[in-house]
Amino acid sequence: MAILASMASETIKGTYSLDVETVRALERLARRWNVSKSEALRRVIQASAAREPHEAGREALRALDDLQRALDLTDGTAAAWEARARSERRRTARRREPAGR
Repeated sequence: MAILASMASETIKGTYSLDVETVRALERLARRWNVSKSEALRRVIQASAAREPHEAGREALRALDDLQRALDLTDGTAAAWEARARSERRRTARRREPAGR
């Protein structure tokens, strides 16, 4: 990668492979914002980087909560599943003896 210095800011020119859908989305954003694709990509990356670091974790927990609601998973059914899984693991676990014994 080459570093190009200018008076306004320093830029790094890079090459990345994007799937067709992503490129089309990037082009739509650039047109909507009336900027270059590079500027649109910069804005999206900066906006994503500026998000709270734990936001992704909150989104994952929301998705898990949604899944649990969709499955009607209650504390009781979760505890029963956990007990069955633990019991099955114990039942099927085998102690491994060192080779040659």
